[in-house]
Amino acid sequence: MNPPRSLIFAFAGSDIVRRFVTAGPGCRGRADSLVAGASAASAVDAAERLAGEGLRSTLAHLGERTPDRAVAEQTVREYLGLLDLVYARGLSAHAEVSLTWSAVGGLIDDKLALDNIWRLAAAAEQCDTTVTFDVHGPMTDAGLRSFEELRHTWPRVGIVLRASSPRAEADTASLTAEGTRVRLRAGAVETGNQHEIDLSYVRCANVLLAGDGHPMFATHDRRLIDVLTERARWYGRKQGEYEFQQWYGVRPAYQRGLAEGGETVRIHVPYGEQWYGHFLRRLTEPSADAKIFLRALASRS
Repeated sequence: MNPPRSLIFAFAGSDIVRRFVTAGPGCRGRADSLVAGASAASAVDAAERLAGEGLRSTLAHLGERTPDRAVAEQTVREYLGLLDLVYARGLSAHAEVSLTWSAVGGLIDDKLALDNIWRLAAAAEQCDTTVTFDVHGPMTDAGLRSFEELRHTWPRVGIVLRASSPRAEADTASLTAEGTRVRLRAGAVETGNQHEIDLSYVRCANVLLAGDGHPMFATHDRRLIDVLTERARWYGRKQGEYEFQQWYGVRPAYQRGLAEGGETVRIHVPYGEQWYGHFLRRLTEPSADAKIFLRALASRS
């Protein structure tokens, strides 16, 4: 039985535990295998290595929620610098960037968040790549409205949906236009059970595959990946007309195997100083992929 989330938060929030985890060479060594490093340059280095292995990447600066305008602006500037590095290293065809709505002002003002993502979408276009943003919970409606507005000018912008959301299928059905990039995540098991979320995931995937967009399936579940591959063939989708997305450092041999089999595989590459918070969110998320992340943290295999 998994410990209650409140107990994990209390344990991880302890100053003693935090100092041990962040300072201990063994634990930090595990962290280094799952986070690309502290700087944008380290993330781009990782993207270059992955490209050499036939894998694409989506680079994400750690730090998701801020109610502070100055911090939101710092995040935007961080991503602008990251995009410049991707372009300068000739990786635009292999790497995009990912961020959350709440990291660029979504907790402050919807217009601020939209303006900031607009700036990043424009910069990404200049760098011949794109940006995907994640929005959920009470910010979903604002994020979806903004996504539609952004796509009129920047059609390559992507958005994240969660199959665990009660509104997942309805939202998916509204995002099937030509070229629409949708990353489908399972999401946390807040209500119901994992089986129900798996069924929702497949239903949402069917909608995306039947449409004219570019589905991006974020999952480590091998059984689900087999089902998605079969459904893609059923809908007449060729390899490259959809993609699989997985975490950096988690089952890398399997990721390479998928790519060698002709699938497009994009690796989510986190970087930045806030890796401890990143681990805490992953460890406390009640989802199937969180268990996989835990196993990866315990072993580099």
